[in-house]
Amino acid sequence: MPSSKLEIIEVKSAVETLDPTKVKLTVEVEYDELKPSIDHAYKHIAEQISVPGFRKGKVPARIVDQRVGRGAVLEHAINESLSGFYRQAVTQTNIRPLGQPDVQVIKVPDLEGTDGELHFTAEVEVRPEVELPELSAIKVAVEDVTVSDEDVAARLDALRERFGTLVGVDRPAVDGDFVVLDLSAKVDGEEVDTVSGISYQIGSGNMLEGLDEALTGLSAGETTTFVAPLAGGEHEGQDADVTVVATTVKQRDLPEADDEFAQLASEFDTLAELTEDLREQAANIKQSNQAVQARDLLLAELTKVEVPLPAGVVEAEIVRHLEGEGRLEDAEHRAEVLEQTETALKNQIVLDILAEKLAIKVGQNELLDYLVNASRQYGMDPNTFIKTIDENGQIPAMVGEVARSKALAVALRQVEVVDGEGNAVDLSEFIGSDEDDAAVEAAGVAVVESDDVVEVVVDESAEAPADADADEKA
Repeated sequence: MPSSKLEIIEVKSAVETLDPTKVKLTVEVEYDELKPSIDHAYKHIAEQISVPGFRKGKVPARIVDQRVGRGAVLEHAINESLSGFYRQAVTQTNIRPLGQPDVQVIKVPDLEGTDGELHFTAEVEVRPEVELPELSAIKVAVEDVTVSDEDVAARLDALRERFGTLVGVDRPAVDGDFVVLDLSAKVDGEEVDTVSGISYQIGSGNMLEGLDEALTGLSAGETTTFVAPLAGGEHEGQDADVTVVATTVKQRDLPEADDEFAQLASEFDTLAELTEDLREQAANIKQSNQAVQARDLLLAELTKVEVPLPAGVVEAEIVRHLEGEGRLEDAEHRAEVLEQTETALKNQIVLDILAEKLAIKVGQNELLDYLVNASRQYGMDPNTFIKTIDENGQIPAMVGEVARSKALAVALRQVEVVDGEGNAVDLSEFIGSDEDDAAVEAAGVAVVESDDVVEVVVDESAEAPADADADEKA
């Protein structure tokens, strides 16, 4: 990932709080701080104009002033540097912008001479100040880890299904059967889609709404029709008249659960050994589910606090979502998106505050692990995925996601987690430990995030611990 550094500049800035989620920055920039941008403006304009007797790029400033005017030069310089001055003011005042600023230039340097200041204001929606509850005072209760015989039987059946065989049957189809089908859909009498020879398992629910019910009770060679909204294509969401023909009905025959199957499907010699392993797997999954449940319960506790939300940020996200779906005029859907947006933004604000409170640092490997997992979800090559989001300026957002997730995990170490009987629950296998975080810091590698700059910083003074005692000190 490319790295860059924000040029250090000095500005005078003051903050006026307009409401809990909006502030007004007043920024004053001295002429000397603006001069490098003015010089660059002269150079850039000189490269764009032709003046007899001068080579392009070598036109003196006084000639540029005569040709385009001092005002045009200042305008170019201000437009070029304004975002940098704004970012510096944000850094100095420690505000956390959530939206784009509304900038108004109220004073520019004198058109004549080489003095005067640049003054501007910037109204921007910001993250509100929220007081989170003390983590040590929070207690969450998760479900007990109990593995029943039914849990084990379900896992054994799932394993047997992987080694099952499909056999044609001469009877009406039932839930779980596989049906080879032909399907056609019409909208207002016009055929809009057709497929043939598709194998579908009744109950999977991954095709058309109502298909499971239509196929149940259908024998090979029989036809039925039903009405369903189309799931994609040009007519997505529209009701269509669907005709489906069941050409073949098959059931899955499962192998017998015995020692021979255990040897076929696993590294174990006996069914008893396989069953015991499946029981351990079920227990591990339920313990992992405990960690997920504890995380969700902790987030619910943290978000009980009152969090004022910036209206402009909420509205911008709603419009972006609805425009993407082509449903700007859908009032009912807007209400749904509003609720989802407000919940997501509230969670983000709370977790960002939590991450700051816990001084969360995102290790380079943690970020890369997240990006690789995300690339798999999109079915993309990891290198291509990372390059794409980096070029689109999305790396800071990814760092934020990792930091929020890590903040919850670190916070879980400080809250009381108990099971249904009040016994303490150890989640260290799933949420890490303080020693793990210390190892990341001792390695000297961390990801640093700013408004639009992300770089990997290696602290050369940090050395790996020489022994166990040094590790504990880290």
